[in-house]
Amino acid sequence: MTAHKNHFDVALMSRVLSVSRSGYYSWRRRPPSAQAQDNVALDAAITDVFTAQKGRAGSPRVTLGVQAHGIAAGRHRVARRMRKLQLRAKAAKKFKATTNSNHTLPVADNLLKQNFHADAANQKWVSDITSVPTDEGWLYVAVVMDLYSRLVVGWAMAERMTATLVMDALQMALWRRKKPQGVILHSDRGSQYCSHDDQRVIRAHNLICSMSKKGDCYERAACPWGTTPPWKAGTTA
Repeated sequence: MTAHKNHFDVALMSRVLSVSRSGYYSWRRRPPSAQAQDNVALDAAITDVFTAQKGRAGSPRVTLGVQAHGIAAGRHRVARRMRKLQLRAKAAKKFKATTNSNHTLPVADNLLKQNFHADAANQKWVSDITSVPTDEGWLYVAVVMDLYSRLVVGWAMAERMTATLVMDALQMALWRRKKPQGVILHSDRGSQYCSHDDQRVIRAHNLICSMSKKGDCYERAACPWGTTPPWKAGTTA
């Protein structure tokens, strides 16, 4: 009613909404509650933090920023106020990034040649990276899949697509599969997989590196991004 009092008569709105006109005026004269005053200060802090983050921060990061301003507010309350203010984080990038194959790093031979059959566990692994949109921007997920069982045996997630991301996924696979040796590890020829650090890990564990042809998505068709998240996938052969 207050928002529309310049356009409609208060008596008319009271009748339409079936509220007491005297009750409305009494509410207008009543001072704001302590919670309402707290929400005003909180909303201002949320807006400041959200604007400073260029609209890319979700409720977890906004909560940290609000708390840094000296306002005690939990994540759930901040999320509720953000919904009230219609503040929703936007992705940091409009388009998903892909691995960069234009580099001068050494590239391994293609040993699989689209032969994705394996007779036993830990004979052939394939690795790939995908991007996942979230309220706070893109996250990148690297996985290592055993071609015998088609199960994800290693995975890692990060905000940037770096060599460390694929190494973390590989280290998990090695740890969960008791550090097998002689496994063919197949991937694309992106800079993350060709990096000196990643190749050093491969050599240190006596793995056999294999890389697909440039720009051929069918070379890694055995590593699809299905409906099972890597953190829910099994580890048995």
